Amino acid sequence: MTTTQQQDWQHLVGSIANLLAPSMAKDHPNLPVVKAEGCYYYGVDGKKYLDFTSGIAVENVGHRHPKVVQAIKDSADHLIHGPSGVIIYESILKLAYELQQILPPKLDNFFFANSGTEAIEGAIKLAKYATQRPYVVSFTGCFHGRSIGALSVTTSKSKYRKFLQPSWLTYQLPYAHPDDLPEGENPATFFPEKLERDVEKLFNHQVTPEEVSCIILEPVLGEGGYIIPPKEWLAKIREICDRHGILLIFDEVQTGFGRTGNWFAAQTFGVTPDIMAIAKGIAAGLPLSATVASKELMEKWPLGTHGTTFGGNPMACAAALASLEVLKEERLLGNATNMGAYALEQLEKLKMKHDLIKNIRGVGLMIGIELQVPETGKPNGKAVMDVLDGCLERGVLFYLCGNSGEVIRMIPPLTVSKEQIDTGIHVLDQALSAYKK
Repeated sequence: MTTTQQQDWQHLVGSIANLLAPSMAKDHPNLPVVKAEGCYYYGVDGKKYLDFTSGIAVENVGHRHPKVVQAIKDSADHLIHGPSGVIIYESILKLAYELQQILPPKLDNFFFANSGTEAIEGAIKLAKYATQRPYVVSFTGCFHGRSIGALSVTTSKSKYRKFLQPSWLTYQLPYAHPDDLPEGENPATFFPEKLERDVEKLFNHQVTPEEVSCIILEPVLGEGGYIIPPKEWLAKIREICDRHGILLIFDEVQTGFGRTGNWFAAQTFGVTPDIMAIAKGIAAGLPLSATVASKELMEKWPLGTHGTTFGGNPMACAAALASLEVLKEERLLGNATNMGAYALEQLEKLKMKHDLIKNIRGVGLMIGIELQVPETGKPNGKAVMDVLDGCLERGVLFYLCGNSGEVIRMIPPLTVSKEQIDTGIHVLDQALSAYKK
């Protein structure tokens, strides 16, 4: 980019960008870029930035993978928009077929939409309609979206619900958070037993199980802090749902498409939900999502009870098909497992060096680095922001999460190499060393 082009861009950022709502345009770090490719962003400043955000867990096959780009171009030559149902087209049919091949058994029927929030809305509507029960139970710390329906079960941060409390009741249970584990206890037994007590208390004092349509949760907390529960805890939730005829919804918007080392976290933990919401990594950056359930359950949700104009867009479906091919051909699920394990090993060494690091958590390439105030052990959101800025100055883009913004997310594309992992962790080490209280 020439000096003149850079000046023109700075003019855009300084003036026209003010036309964007702050809630849309003021997230961290608001980095001006002109291009993305593979694991990198290319900035207006001429620098190349290693991207350890994947567009917030979207670009699982890397930015602008050639096979995905070609699929989009080919689709644009034939069909750009197709309101599904008014017309029907090849890419949406093929995508439904390919998805049911990689999903857990019986999750074989799809309502395609545009975003994770829409997939959650569909999942909740389906559960309520199919069971004819009014209430939903979610877990504290989970993030499910910010539309009013999805917001009713989002509790990762109270600010998301401020002045927007929904007019219908939902109920929350505690997530299996490591901070709640007493010293010396085994999480595989403690959290399932605690869950039984919490559920019994909920059903005895607040809502009867016969009124609960569904229990919804993220199998790994995303925005809430990258918390990874014991598989026994998830299995206990499945057991409780079966006991009371309650539908189980997994929000796999962030955990899907290889992020945890399997196609979905349901397979990683060996627990199958009744309904699943999928999005983010599905179409390599194009807007696409799906509410997924069995055909038997979907048939209880007749024509007219839900709808979409743009859901299942032909170009997005074509991109998704290409993305699935890349994930298989390049064996990216295995790479996620191997590179995730390698990254955790290197980060544990970093933890021994920096008392600023409280915990390292990860499954596949979904890794959280929790920072603390060393003297007190309390969450250190200020340090996270300073460290993120330090990494950015050195050419690596991380993101944050956690209730107090105390966790650094490390979510590179699943194409990431060992050398790129080393580069990112080296830069993180430098930024941690440079941090001043």
